[in-house]
Amino acid sequence: MTEMLFIFFSSLVIALSGAMMPGPLLTVTISESTVRGAVAGPLLIAGHGILEIVLVILLLAGLAPVFQMKEVFAVVALSGAFMLCWMSYGMFRSIPGLRLEGEPGRSPEKRVLLSGIAMSLANPYWFIWWATIGLAYLIQSSKSGLAGVTAFMAGHIAGDLAWYSAVSVTVSHGKKILSERIYRGVIGLCAGLLVVFAVYFLYAGIKTIIEI
Repeated sequence: MTEMLFIFFSSLVIALSGAMMPGPLLTVTISESTVRGAVAGPLLIAGHGILEIVLVILLLAGLAPVFQMKEVFAVVALSGAFMLCWMSYGMFRSIPGLRLEGEPGRSPEKRVLLSGIAMSLANPYWFIWWATIGLAYLIQSSKSGLAGVTAFMAGHIAGDLAWYSAVSVTVSHGKKILSERIYRGVIGLCAGLLVVFAVYFLYAGIKTIIEI
């Protein structure tokens, strides 16, 4: 029991250290929380967590070397850059008609959950983290069997959930003092940040292709 608790809390701390770093997922969490409220963070992490569970299964199946290949990194980086640009374009285009009360008649929960998956897939460094640091800790925890792997994943997802929920709660409370003009400005800023990440991933992908 003590060993499982150690694996859980150490995984949680490691996850928090990574989650607090700025990235596409954090940017989308901020933009979604301004209109969806505190539920945005948990929904995004639900999608993120589902994808991570699938990735862990693939890593345990022996596909770690594939994710470490430069060719794979380049493909993911370039695809991610395109995905972020497409999402940013959609955000910019929607700004004139944005309203703080949201968009009735849609299925925001499903869309936000899928955004959590998309933003993870768009980040090539997410794959690198799991193929290196994450894999090392996964192998260590697997020595305690399925219980160890479960404790590791539970701690990791709990760390992500704690941070992004805190961000969503903070942003949603701040929404009370937002005007629609400021709200549109926040969305515009988030869209601009996605472009910055896209350019960075594009640069990383092209640089990797040149080095191959």
